Amino acid sequence: MKRFKKYLIPIIMLIVFEAVAVILWLALDNIFYLFNFSYIGISVSLGVFLFIKKVRFARRIVQLLVGLYMLVYLGIIRAENMQIEGFWYYLFTGVFEAATIHYAVAKIFGPLIFGRGWCGYACWTAMVLDFLPYKTPRSPRKKAGWIRYITFALSLIFVSALFLARVVNIERIMFFAFLIGNAVYYAVGIILAFALKDNRAFCKYVCPVTVFLKPASYFSLIRVKCDKSKCVNCGKCKSVCPMDVDITDNSRKRKNGTECILCLECTKNCPKDAL
Repeated sequence: MKRFKKYLIPIIMLIVFEAVAVILWLALDNIFYLFNFSYIGISVSLGVFLFIKKVRFARRIVQLLVGLYMLVYLGIIRAENMQIEGFWYYLFTGVFEAATIHYAVAKIFGPLIFGRGWCGYACWTAMVLDFLPYKTPRSPRKKAGWIRYITFALSLIFVSALFLARVVNIERIMFFAFLIGNAVYYAVGIILAFALKDNRAFCKYVCPVTVFLKPASYFSLIRVKCDKSKCVNCGKCKSVCPMDVDITDNSRKRKNGTECILCLECTKNCPKDAL
């Protein structure tokens, strides 16, 4: 039973994504959604499975499989703005597809099950930032999380202004907004990473998507827990956590609890297998 239990997370994630894939395929009569969510679900589940099997760079493999698919295929080839601006655009037009479905599944309701797993395994911005040299923070966390709310508001104001001004060729503008927006995100993310010696500084302080992710993540079904009977309070888990989460506290109010990206670096480095 214990042997099966450790594979429960990838199984649950695969079932969730396949259920979404089939439901959207039948509801919208578009086989693309069957392919899209099946691909993402298989990729993410495969990554978690490889991690459990202790395959090196398992999470990075998933980041590339999903991140490049979202960025290159959906974003550039299919010209779908998958950034938050795209979400507002499709929401305002009343179209439940592309970015609206993506946000509903991965960033609004999905976190109730897998928390901020999106940030750890699928984000195309973090996909690049995680290859930078500061995988664990070299400096104390800053009290600058308020910046994310400004970028969130600016994205909403930008799209709202386009609609209020009745701008023509708005779809083309949204495509270029996706290209420019990604370039800006990468530039800001890389600059912050080197300035603060923290690969995930952009995620902690600037990323507007976290405004959606954090509330639902508080109630996440899939969480890393600590077996207090095994824990020796060595502090290793805290030192390797890229998001500064106090993973030894099992309460939902643990320090930076809604920041956990399920990278599982803590479980990999725990000397007593307490996590």
